[in-house]
Amino acid sequence: MLKTVKFGGSSLADAERFANIKHIIELDPSRRIMVVSAPGKSKAYRHKITDLLYLCNEHIKYKVDYSEFFSMIETRYRDIANTLGIADKVDLDYEFAEIHRGIEEKRGTNYLVSRGEYLCAKLMAAYLGYDFVDASNVIIFDYRGNIDFNKTNNALVNAFKASGGRIVIPGFYGSMPGGAIQLMTRGGSDVTGAIAAAALDCDMYENWTDVAGILMADPEVVKNPLPISHITYSQLRDMTYMGAKVLHEETVLAVREKNIPINIRSTLDIHNPGTVISSESEVALSGRMITGLAGRKNYTIISVAKNHVSAEIGVIRQVVETCEKMDIQVENMLFGIDCFSLVVRSEQVAANMYNFVAAMEQICGENSVKIRENISLVAAVGCRAEGSRAGIYSKMLDALAEQDIRIRIVTQGPEEANIVIGVDDKRCDDAIRVLYRAFVG
Repeated sequence: MLKTVKFGGSSLADAERFANIKHIIELDPSRRIMVVSAPGKSKAYRHKITDLLYLCNEHIKYKVDYSEFFSMIETRYRDIANTLGIADKVDLDYEFAEIHRGIEEKRGTNYLVSRGEYLCAKLMAAYLGYDFVDASNVIIFDYRGNIDFNKTNNALVNAFKASGGRIVIPGFYGSMPGGAIQLMTRGGSDVTGAIAAAALDCDMYENWTDVAGILMADPEVVKNPLPISHITYSQLRDMTYMGAKVLHEETVLAVREKNIPINIRSTLDIHNPGTVISSESEVALSGRMITGLAGRKNYTIISVAKNHVSAEIGVIRQVVETCEKMDIQVENMLFGIDCFSLVVRSEQVAANMYNFVAAMEQICGENSVKIRENISLVAAVGCRAEGSRAGIYSKMLDALAEQDIRIRIVTQGPEEANIVIGVDDKRCDDAIRVLYRAFVG
């Protein structure tokens, strides 16, 4: 058995959290590949290290003294090292001097911000007695800024073989051709862990955070939602895309191809089994009609009327090409005999709304376009077998109608694994709560 384990910033906030992680590692000797984020907030520390590094970067950019924020960063790491008794194992004087040298040499934002994960991994490796592997040596980007998986996989395999079989890798960054540091988007440490798990053919990828798995709904919207014990890769992707705060949305892609399960666990409740994400064939389905609910606000519905548009060849192609030229991503398209509707993100169309409407009217005729803004998409994810789908539809529609929540659109994914409804933004949270009560109680 071989596991990759990733720990988020809240799990690494201070020396006490480091000690808790060591206990977790010692409970299972198969946890031999570790990926860490930069330390997050705790009771004693009000700032995330990454946020402080970005603040330093902004001050440097405008030639303003950044020493106050950098001092806070130094103090944080020195406190962890001193409390854990590893100050003699990591030369922090050298490391901070090197960061200052990097600033003077103008190595850039990516270099500076990546030092949060870098230093955390250095301390964790020293504390556990693991080998430190710099992500810049094993997470390799190509010239377009995409991860080169062939080079990355080979580098990870070679680094693991050259180690003592137990390694710590900083998350969130890698290197471009030529060696310059390249950051991932925020939350990218999740992706680093998934890439490592896939490259090293792990049996499990454990992602440890401050929540005990995935919940059926956002706890800020639904009070005490039930946990999800098992969920498929596809269902997780759907929930994440629709706004659920679970994992970086690219995490699943790295492990799905090799069918490596992901286990979401909590460092605050280490004996809770959390949520297991795996292929559908392995999922132990509960008796519920749906797996979870998620919602996303700020969409716009653009409805276009044109007689016999469904039978007119070329119209939809022109519409899609217009969207592409204006960098507008179409989330959904709905068709009638004499009309069709596009669902797009409001921020993408806002700057080009008048030009877009003009283009649509040129294609379909004057006064053919209607705009409805401030729309939310609410998804019921993981709908059960086809025989029960009619019951799910009726239950959803009846529950929403009883609470006078008007439905603007209804659609479902091509895999028939989720049902999406559109409601007014101001009723988004209400809709999620109503549907949760309808399906869960």
